[in-house]
Amino acid sequence: MTSARTAAQRPRPRPRPRPPARRRKKRAGRMAGLWAPLLVVVVAVVGLSWDTDSQGVPPVAGRCTVAGSALTITNEQAANAATIAAVARSRGLPERATVIALATAQQESRLRNLAYGDRDSLGLFQQRPSQGWGSPEQVQDPVYATGKFLDGLVEVPGWETGRLTEVAQTVQRSGFPEAYQQWEEMGTTLAGALLATTPAALSCTYSPPQAAGPVDDRAAAVADVVRREAGSPTVQPGGVVQVGVTGWPEVTWAVAHAQNLQLTEVQYTNWRWTPADGWSQDAADDVGAVLRLQLAV
Repeated sequence: MTSARTAAQRPRPRPRPRPPARRRKKRAGRMAGLWAPLLVVVVAVVGLSWDTDSQGVPPVAGRCTVAGSALTITNEQAANAATIAAVARSRGLPERATVIALATAQQESRLRNLAYGDRDSLGLFQQRPSQGWGSPEQVQDPVYATGKFLDGLVEVPGWETGRLTEVAQTVQRSGFPEAYQQWEEMGTTLAGALLATTPAALSCTYSPPQAAGPVDDRAAAVADVVRREAGSPTVQPGGVVQVGVTGWPEVTWAVAHAQNLQLTEVQYTNWRWTPADGWSQDAADDVGAVLRLQLAV
């Protein structure tokens, strides 16, 4: 009769020999080679998202809102959007051109005039100097950049009625061709406010900083910006710039640019805007059909 062996008496299985160090190193190298391309893609995508949404964003000093809408944007975004609308309007293009341009710039830069981007992409529309869009200085000029985008836009067959993302992609040739579509509603709302012919469609608030530099020099600089985007200005004593305008789009442009231009007041007919209180109306205080800009003094 053979007795059963106890667990302690049973022979233990021999351990499998470990592969030589050289073999382990080769296997690790092969795995690293398989994962490396995927890691590069992940890092690139994460990096692009971070660059677009976060890098270089200054603390927000104020907000701009569209009347009758939940849309809220920063003063920086409002100023760039107003420039886009002004350039399109100066060319006599329909509102649809502004909608497409705003949605495109929102996707490309979040309506910020970026000094960085993918490869050599720069500015509101992330245009690449190496691809013939212009010099680095030019594509970071919002007026120039918008003009170049619109040059391409009007060459797209059926752009006025085509699907926004397909029209924008034809101009931009992006690696993310469907991304523009998500901003159509925003572009439509913002364009409607910037091109509105009714009062107070856009209002902005901010805390005016201390006036920097002689007021006459600043007034002359404001007049240069106005002349390029909004009309024919005249400079008056006391930091006042007046503009002969044709209606509310130019007035809205001024409010959107108020923080950049250090404006403390915008007046048109009997409407007045200030950075602290927004819009108000006073029948006794009517400046007529002239846009009056008051600089901080």
